[in-house]
Amino acid sequence: MTERIFLSSPHMSDEGYERQYVKEAFDTNWIAPLGTNVNEFEKELAEKVGSKAAAALSSGTAAIHLALKAAGVEEGDIVFCSTLTFSATANPIIYQNAIPVFIDSDKKTWNMNPEALEEAFEKYPEVKAVLIVHLYGLSADMDRIMEICNRHNVAVIEDAAESLGGYYKGQHTGTFGDYGIFSFNGNKIITTSGGGMLVSNNEEKIDKARFWATQSRDQARHYQHSELGYNYRMSNVTAGIGRGQLKVLEQRVEKKRYIFEYYKRELDHLEGIEFMPVNEWDHPNYWLSSIQLTGKVRPIDIIEVLEKENIESRPVWKPMHMQPFFQGYDFIGLGVSEKLFENGVCLPSDTKMNDENLSRVINLIKRLWI
Repeated sequence: MTERIFLSSPHMSDEGYERQYVKEAFDTNWIAPLGTNVNEFEKELAEKVGSKAAAALSSGTAAIHLALKAAGVEEGDIVFCSTLTFSATANPIIYQNAIPVFIDSDKKTWNMNPEALEEAFEKYPEVKAVLIVHLYGLSADMDRIMEICNRHNVAVIEDAAESLGGYYKGQHTGTFGDYGIFSFNGNKIITTSGGGMLVSNNEEKIDKARFWATQSRDQARHYQHSELGYNYRMSNVTAGIGRGQLKVLEQRVEKKRYIFEYYKRELDHLEGIEFMPVNEWDHPNYWLSSIQLTGKVRPIDIIEVLEKENIESRPVWKPMHMQPFFQGYDFIGLGVSEKLFENGVCLPSDTKMNDENLSRVINLIKRLWI
């Protein structure tokens, strides 16, 4: 069996930063719950992205859930949500018994379409929150989106699970809205094996999120709970891995960019292939190098030819409004996201790939055009 090439797998630092922090947790017997690593990871991540406060949680999904709760989303409320995303973005809307309305993509960014967002506000002026995704590390058009949302005085939540280390006009994605979400799942640009972070400039809201995430335990000598709570806090060991990973974030972004540019240099000339859009105001983290195929070669052709050689690739996300569970909810747009799904494939973007691995992938793909 030839060497496995992954789509995007965990990549621990060569310097062993993660081991150092995890060892400290073991040496002090502070494995769980919480501890120094959790506190410091929150501070270091907030400082890295330029946010005032952060809460380390068990997953990015948990962070979205608490962001919706902090934004006051309750049963029956409407939440606008990017349709082209993973289900973890939309599921927490249902956790709150709220109603998602899915917003189409913009071809220029692959993210939420500002025109479709305007149309959604006309149809649903009573919306409670807008949940924006920065897909594959590409930033949404935040100036236009924030202008629209501010005009309607609605809470903005940024799902930056895929875009940590990316910038829009020099500012970190995840820091434009009221709340930002990051994920440290095993396939993300840095990982804690699992986990997430909720960031905000509203320190009081972050304190409240930590309270909810720790089973809403009141300040009392006995166990007392006046609100519904959740078991959403990150462990001290997991946070130690995150602290070490944060030290190599820039290295990982640079390698992801190198992979994207390598693919583009070698494949961009092929008929019917278009690479994901990188705009002049966008400094993405290139989490996954994704392409569109509009000719005879289809996404399944690439996926299958790579699969036979023990190489992992993936279709572009299937839009939420096309998912069986969400099909009963409204969708605003012209079907751009459907085309992106139909024609899209994510190429292997693992930061442990070397030039030999990249050439192997490229040569297999090129054969489909012969």
